[in-house]
Formats: sequence, C-alpha cells, structure tokens
Amino acid sequence: MIDIRQMRYFVVLAETLHFGRAAERLHLSQPPLSRQIAALEKELGVRLLERHSRHATLTHAGRRFLADSKAVLAAFDQACLNAQLAERGQLGELSIGFMMYATYTVIPGLVRRYVANYPMVHTRLREVVPGSLAADILAGRFDAGIMFDPGFIRGLETSAILSEPLCLAVPSDHPLAVRPLIEAKDLEDEPLIAAPVEVSSMLRDAIVQYCRSGGFEPTIRLETQLQHTIVNLVAEGLGIALVPQGIRKVTVAGTIFRDLEDAPIVNHVVAWRPGNLNPALVPFLKECEQKA
Repeated sequence: MIDIRQMRYFVVLAETLHFGRAAERLHLSQPPLSRQIAALEKELGVRLLERHSRHATLTHAGRRFLADSKAVLAAFDQACLNAQLAERGQLGELSIGFMMYATYTVIPGLVRRYVANYPMVHTRLREVVPGSLAADILAGRFDAGIMFDPGFIRGLETSAILSEPLCLAVPSDHPLAVRPLIEAKDLEDEPLIAAPVEVSSMLRDAIVQYCRSGGFEPTIRLETQLQHTIVNLVAEGLGIALVPQGIRKVTVAGTIFRDLEDAPIVNHVVAWRPGNLNPALVPFLKECEQKA
C-alpha cells in the first residue's frame, strides 16, 4: 500500500532530483530513501525516475505523479488542520437564536467580535420570540440563545451578559411626554401595552412589580409580541408602554421615550444546554463573557 510518507519522500526527491540532497532534507540516510522510492514504484507498477550516476530525472509518469502528489498532500494537510481547528471550535457551524430586543443591545457587538475572531465558523443567526428560545435550545435547534433571564429551567445553563433598565414610551402629545423623569405612581390609571406573559414572563413581571411599587395594579389594554408593534401602537395613542432601554433606538414618529425613577432592571443572558458537544460553542460563550 502506498502511504503518505512515501509520497512526501518522492516529492522532496522530485524537487531536488538528487538522492543525497533529498535524504539530507528528509533527515534520512540515502539507502532507506532509495528503498522507499523503489517500493513506491513497485506498488505503482511504473518507473518514476531515471537514475543517473550523480542525479535523477523524472519520467513522464513521474512528472504526472508529482503534480498529483502535491495536490493529495495539500488536501491531506488541510484535512489534518481542519480536524484540529474543528476540535478547537475554530471551524464548523454555530446556530444562535436571539430575541428581537437584543438587536439593539447585545447582538451587534457580540456577533462582530465572534465573527472577527472565528471567521471559519459558519454562524447562523435567527430572531425568535423570547418565550420559545429555551425550548428551542433544549431541543437542539440552537446551540445558544440570547434572551431575558428565564429563571431556573432544568437542563438549561445561563450566564448574565447585560442588565438593562426599562423606560417609558408615551405618545408625543401625552401629558407625561413633557416630564423628564417619570415615577411609578404617575402611571396609575394609564392603559398599558405589553408583551404577553408567555413571550417573556420576566419582562412582564418587571412591569407589574414596578406598577405595584407605585401602589396600583397595572391595566393591560393591549398585548402583542413585538416591541416594534408596541411602540407603533403607542404612537397611535392606544396606550403607554414600559420597554427595554435599547428600544429607544427605534425611531417612530409620535412616540417619545422617558426615563423612569428607580427603573426596573431586566437581565439579558446567554443560554445553552451543557450537554451540547459542538466545539464552536465554548469560544462563543467566552466571547459572551466580555459582556455587551
């Protein structure tokens, strides 16, 4: 059987066309090199070189075998390198699910760093409703997810990467729009627009608890999943909303954002399944440790 070592020997010999110099480059004595080349020719059933007293020349078959051997060795070396890179998580695929809110906070910087540091990993990003992310990760549809802290979920590991205060979105003609700072008690009797509990229980709980700190129970007039939609409904005068601070980057005519006194905090986390064996996951989690 022809092996990689014999092909490497032949390539060096073909480049030097001198058994002595080739043996020196290969850190061999000349007799073992001659035996290996002879064994290669015997296995192939062709003569690769014409031997002369002080040098050798390639036959037509030898020139063809040299070109093909270089291609095979390059592919073999690349295969070895790819295996090592894959083991270190520097080559392969990584699927990340993320909630829309993270588009304005965590995702841009995190993805920029990761792609720059691991350009040979094919990274797939998909925006997902927060409430379904945990199940998607546990089911193996994503390697990791960027989401609001879901609390304890068996089989899911999380690590905080950002703490974000909520702010108030109000119609531009609303009386609260002229106030630079809004207190919880100022929201009493105001109809609220919010995401359903199943979309993000932590966000909904933060809103409810903030209202209770002002001495009242919130009145949820409308529920919708997407923050873009919430901000647009606010612009139409259908209610006010407590939204993550990052949503301020959304420009919607007719909506103004105001700071909240003692604003409630929501935590963004990266979540993953500890049993996930994808080597690309570990470097991604290390990038997440740098925070937003």
